[in-house]
Amino acid sequence: MAALTILVVEDDALIGLLLSEMLTELGFAVCAIATTEDEAVALAARHRPGLMIVDQYLKQGNGISAMQRIARDGPVPCVFMTGAPAGDLEGMPVLQKPFLEADLIRAIHLATGLPAGMNSAK
Repeated sequence: MAALTILVVEDDALIGLLLSEMLTELGFAVCAIATTEDEAVALAARHRPGLMIVDQYLKQGNGISAMQRIARDGPVPCVFMTGAPAGDLEGMPVLQKPFLEADLIRAIHLATGLPAGMNSAK
């Protein structure tokens, strides 16, 4: 089975890089890191990721709008990250920053339906 491909959407370059490294060490394949809403939409169309991990608030645009635009071409599982109260994200997998690796794994499995311990696409 191929590794689950993940698109990271994070406007803080250091957080994006650290998250990408963490995901890679966990056995996932990070296809790209987007820093803006428009870049997220373009990269999602190009890479067709199996999961997106998206910061709720971006300096240029926002993660919720990006996911709404991306969903027009079909659903993509998503985990939102936020450092603010997650009121707008009720009912969705959310990582509250800062988060632990175990929280990240749980959120990924919740969003994708992958069994615990599996990091591969179905």
